[in-house]
Amino acid sequence: MTPEQIAALPYRPCVGVMLADAQGRVFVGQRIDRDSDAWQMPQGGIDPGEEPRTAALRELEEETGIPARLVTVEAEGADWLAYDLPADLVPRIWGGRFRGQRQRWFLLRFHGTDADVRIDTAHPEFSDWAWIAPDELLPRIVPFKREVYASVLEQLGDRL
Repeated sequence: MTPEQIAALPYRPCVGVMLADAQGRVFVGQRIDRDSDAWQMPQGGIDPGEEPRTAALRELEEETGIPARLVTVEAEGADWLAYDLPADLVPRIWGGRFRGQRQRWFLLRFHGTDADVRIDTAHPEFSDWAWIAPDELLPRIVPFKREVYASVLEQLGDRL
């Protein structure tokens, strides 16, 4: 795809979840479809007619096995945040229909135990997971998502 074709594509409507434990650490998962380090927080598309908060809780359970009853929604980011995919990924992800994602982020507090985290879901997205300190987050994230993650920390980090 040419740069002009990519620029004409819309952003995929999406949610992101900053899942925090009682100690203020955040959940990150290693993407199962990458050979190199590609850690991220849970995120995913908003279905047609679905509210972002509902999508965040659904995506959390789909990606981590954690049901809504084990979390409290503590905050919602003030702004929609967008990132562009690297040009070489655009044709390969989501059928080449989107240039990147436009995300609404939520801070959820986890009230379960590590045994409640089940990344072996019906459609696994993560091969590994960890709780990390917020200041360890940005270096683990793929470069094209770091600016969004920095904004998430700015919007929600003071509540960790």
